[in-house]
Amino acid sequence: MDRTQLIGNVRNNLVGMGRGNLGVPLLVLVMLGMMTLPVPPFLLDVFFTFNIALSIVVLLVSVYALRPLDFAVFPTILLVATLLRLALNVASTRVVLLHGQDGHDAAGKVIQAFGDVVVGGNYVVGAVVFAILMIINFVVVTKGAGRISEVSARFTLDAMPGKQMAIDADLNAGLIDQAEAKKRRSEVSQEADFYGSMDGASKFVRGDAIAGLLILFINLIGGMAIGMLQHGLSFGDAGRIYSLLTIGDGLVAQVPSLLLSTAAAIMVTRVSSSEDMGQQVNRQMFASPKALAVSAAILIAMGLVPGMPHVPFVGLGLVAAGGAWLIWKKQTRVKEEAVQEEKRQQELLPAQRAQETKELGWDDVTPVDLVGLEVGYRLIPLVDRNQGGQLLARIKGVRKKLSQEMGFLMPSVHIRDNLDLLPNAYRLTLMGVSVAEAEVYPDRELAINPGQVFGTLNGVAAKDPAFGLEAVWIDASQRDQAQSLGYTVVDASTVVATHLNQVLHKHAHELLGHEEVQQLMQNLAKSSPRLAEELVPGMVSLSTLLKVLQALLQEQVPVRDIRTIAEAIANLAPKSQDPAALVAAVRVSLSRAIVQSIVGLEPELPVITLEPRLEQILLNSLQKAGQGSEDGVLLEPGMAEKLQRSLVEAAQRQEMLGKQAILLVAGPIRAMMSRFARLAVPTMHVLAYQEIPDNKQVTIVATVGQN
Repeated sequence: MDRTQLIGNVRNNLVGMGRGNLGVPLLVLVMLGMMTLPVPPFLLDVFFTFNIALSIVVLLVSVYALRPLDFAVFPTILLVATLLRLALNVASTRVVLLHGQDGHDAAGKVIQAFGDVVVGGNYVVGAVVFAILMIINFVVVTKGAGRISEVSARFTLDAMPGKQMAIDADLNAGLIDQAEAKKRRSEVSQEADFYGSMDGASKFVRGDAIAGLLILFINLIGGMAIGMLQHGLSFGDAGRIYSLLTIGDGLVAQVPSLLLSTAAAIMVTRVSSSEDMGQQVNRQMFASPKALAVSAAILIAMGLVPGMPHVPFVGLGLVAAGGAWLIWKKQTRVKEEAVQEEKRQQELLPAQRAQETKELGWDDVTPVDLVGLEVGYRLIPLVDRNQGGQLLARIKGVRKKLSQEMGFLMPSVHIRDNLDLLPNAYRLTLMGVSVAEAEVYPDRELAINPGQVFGTLNGVAAKDPAFGLEAVWIDASQRDQAQSLGYTVVDASTVVATHLNQVLHKHAHELLGHEEVQQLMQNLAKSSPRLAEELVPGMVSLSTLLKVLQALLQEQVPVRDIRTIAEAIANLAPKSQDPAALVAAVRVSLSRAIVQSIVGLEPELPVITLEPRLEQILLNSLQKAGQGSEDGVLLEPGMAEKLQRSLVEAAQRQEMLGKQAILLVAGPIRAMMSRFARLAVPTMHVLAYQEIPDNKQVTIVATVGQN
């Protein structure tokens, strides 16, 4: 290491020290010093006060945290605070045993105050108060918090696969982007780590409570023995002095311990929300005036009973009655404002409807919507933003995601209600023709079986509209249970959006028209003006280019790389204007992108091939029918049936291995075999020999033919 590097490392270390990176190591050294070195009473007072202040700050942060992950460092702070309290116990024990004979202030003013003021100088009262605090801390708070931490950790870990699949489902539906998905996955992992850490940290709190009880007895017995044997004190004097010192020391330690135990219990019982705990309590406990009114009546009735203390009961009853009246008054005012707003809206409707009758014109001819969504009347809240509907935002996300994937702008989705549909049904249309229809429950959530689950759910059995998977419509309260069993849980808006995504992806080639192609050429002209100018209409017409792009989209090949597509067409257009030949040339130019979309970055390409004899028969038939006239190639019915069966079996074997089904054939018959394979196996990809990139190693996994 040269001098420059050494100076740089020293500077970085000094900067780290300035930023507080040595805070925790210094605290550990201080705790080690308190355990091994004598600590003067004044420093004990400072450290005891700091311990109490730290516990109060931790408790208040726990109360005001909106969700547990906002205070994810809490388990570590809990461990450090516990060690600090134990170190203080060791230091105070040393001072009490060495100088206890000097009086109640021998161990500092804080311990003296807790021994004299808090318990009134009576060691019997002090012992009882200490015992009560120990029971509250150990039996109630610590035990309950530990149990909740254990259960929360187990359920959080069980629900992780379901939450991860829900994130993947939102990502695939276009509802979130990669950055948001990464953030959510990180939160799921942090949540599991937090509850796992809390499960372990609760054991520290429990052990601290036991240690406090043992330290009390050790201090008491040891102090009386030292006072009587070494300092000649009588049994009564030794018991009085060391009892008050020991109990004061124990109370000083138990008060922060109880505060931290309460903070731990609050953290593990919190529910993630946009409100702090005070707002949640105010909204959920005092939202209904009926509860306060009935409580007020009961309190006043009890206060009027002869012999009962009238002032506390009747006074508190009147306070509760006043609170109920104020809440009722506020809710009544809100309802009146809502009614007035509704009346104002209704008054505007006649003015809008009062339009003069005019002659019919072309404006009265409603054009056919490219993409339409019709909903039953119970699904209207899903598309109404004023009622909290999320479907419009989901549809926008789907359009954005598909536009980025396919390479052209997806048309808007026209939404309307249809009273002819079932109340919970919806219908997807393309060019005014229905292409899909399903039923959803807006007040429930869909638990989808991804293939392996660990239990059953109570609900309405159904199938996922998008992919046909087995599913159950469940109540929202069953969401955590369903995720812990391995189900993927989505709401009704996500179900509709995912179904729309699947339909638009499948019919993308039908949504591309002349206007969209013209827009693609305008975008190409910005980056390659010469190429765009020569291509259309110089080399090919706009209609021919549209046919080529539609053919690519029909086989799920995006048209994002319009420059490569245009160059491939420009190279072949002087020789041939046949759309099929142009598509084949474009596919060769896009071969790397096509193959990567199928197998990713895998170096090997597992393929299914045709028997050489069958492939030669198809090539000969193509030549007889005329080069490029693939529609004229007909397979004998028996041969076609056997080939179809062989393709299905080979594709199923690949699917069981978790791999894509890829059919590799000669270039001239690729388009014809692609149409044939789509009828047998819709998910099968058909590639030509020329479309295999140089960086892929072809592996033949099956050969299909007439047998």
